[in-house]
Amino acid sequence: MSADRPQTDRSQDAAPAAERPIPLIDLVAQHREIAPAVLDAVQKIFAEQRFILGDEVAEFEHDVGSYCDSREAISCASGTDALLLALMALDIGRGDEVVTSPFTFFATGSSIARVGARPVFVDIDPVSFNIDPRAVEEKIGPRTRAIMPVHLFGQCAEMEPLCRIATRSGLSIVEDACQAIGAEYQGRRAGVLGSVGCFSFFPTKNLGGAGDGGLMTTDDLTLAKRLRRLRVHGDAGQYEHVEIGINSRLDALQAAVLRIKLKSLDQWTLGRQRNARRYAVLFQEYNLLDAIELPVVLPGRRHVYNQYCVRVLDGRRDQVLKSLREQKVGCAIYYPKPLHLQTCFADLGYKAGMLPHSERASAEVLALPIYAELSADDQEQVVRSIARALGRTPKRSLQSVLAGPNRRPGVPAPLVRYNTEE
Repeated sequence: MSADRPQTDRSQDAAPAAERPIPLIDLVAQHREIAPAVLDAVQKIFAEQRFILGDEVAEFEHDVGSYCDSREAISCASGTDALLLALMALDIGRGDEVVTSPFTFFATGSSIARVGARPVFVDIDPVSFNIDPRAVEEKIGPRTRAIMPVHLFGQCAEMEPLCRIATRSGLSIVEDACQAIGAEYQGRRAGVLGSVGCFSFFPTKNLGGAGDGGLMTTDDLTLAKRLRRLRVHGDAGQYEHVEIGINSRLDALQAAVLRIKLKSLDQWTLGRQRNARRYAVLFQEYNLLDAIELPVVLPGRRHVYNQYCVRVLDGRRDQVLKSLREQKVGCAIYYPKPLHLQTCFADLGYKAGMLPHSERASAEVLALPIYAELSADDQEQVVRSIARALGRTPKRSLQSVLAGPNRRPGVPAPLVRYNTEE
């Protein structure tokens, strides 16, 4: 080697000496920023001793309705109950069919079965993970009463063709928007794209409470009135029960917490979107795009990244999952078995291989940390750990790449190919 030839810095070849555990979700970091306001709001509820429905819940419903641009917002006890109540209010029951996705959380299918209807599972679009409108159209029949698209992982389904199908066939659309508050389709918010939208405030959602909670949005005033009645045992007032409903009310404590957190939701969403763009840079810099397929944001969408799910190709997902857990990097599989293959739905007659895109997604998807407080260093540790899991040797850190040969020490560099503005 020539004496005047610059030497290559290989200080980043090996793993850093101390890498801290990275959780899949860090609610503590989020709470730290808003704790005084949350505690004040909760203390107010205890001081007033009004815990069920009431003014706090009504104000929260108004706030969410405004956020989603919906005429009506009706809270309930959980996202699962929101789906159930929506189907009940639409008079969907025994002998009816509802077309939906099998690649989703269990409540999507169970709510349909719970009212006595039959879930008709159709395959997904492999790019977005959302229900394929062409597959929906093929399954519309004389017993079909509704379509239940899922805005999975925080990106809206392809609603325009679904609305055309529904209008042509006289069907209702129940949006499962439990992972998608704030998501948009062609400039319109999730929750106002169908007959009724259903949301969950489970603690790990983008807008999560201090327990369970749910909400329904609709522009149909008659439907809203019935939803409000059904959530309180079908009571029309003064203990006059005009139908049989359920007990599904949002606590005032949950509403108080959620009202505080709603004020920060757009800021947190921007943080998730920033982190998604940063992942795109990192996976490219680490030369992993031949083994990892990143999520795609379709045109006309605002993706809110309730989850950041990549595909691990060539049958190596479980290998990567095991390695990341050993390296103390949080990750999870959403969802390991599609609904059409669940034991409880065996009587519907679905077999392996019938919905191949959903089955392949279940074998390949892996959720990575995406919460707004996630640092650039932590994200690089996630990607570096994936490189190790795949048997790759990380040659350099992104921070070294960004520094460049002429950057003065201590001066931060902007992320290349990364926009700071949303």
